[in-house]
Amino acid sequence: MPRMVGRAKRIKVPEELESLALAPRHLSLLAYLLFDGPATVNDLAARLEVAPTTVSLMVGELSRKGVLERREDDEDRRKRIVSITDAKRPSIDAWLARGARAWRTALEPLTPDQRRMFVETLKAYEDALED
Repeated sequence: MPRMVGRAKRIKVPEELESLALAPRHLSLLAYLLFDGPATVNDLAARLEVAPTTVSLMVGELSRKGVLERREDDEDRRKRIVSITDAKRPSIDAWLARGARAWRTALEPLTPDQRRMFVETLKAYEDALED
């Protein structure tokens, strides 16, 4: 695990994104938006297991930097949908997609039961860290 974390930390941030001072909390948010598509602040907060106000602050910060945009939900105008801007998507994709490809390569040969056990094991490890 330490070796994997160390290797992930060495993945070079694209030059276009270096000046944005992205923190680890931003990476999880960007990964969800990149791989799962646009989402509401509440949906992102649930996935990140943080308060909606925390996500709202991150979205505001990244919106001012031109990384994210908010738009009205076509079905419910009270909701705001958050997405990565078209201008930043290629850089973010090039940066984060490598990790997604690595996970797919590692998990593809496993059966559904083996994948479930792997994910449950990682979750148990994460839970044990909190204790």
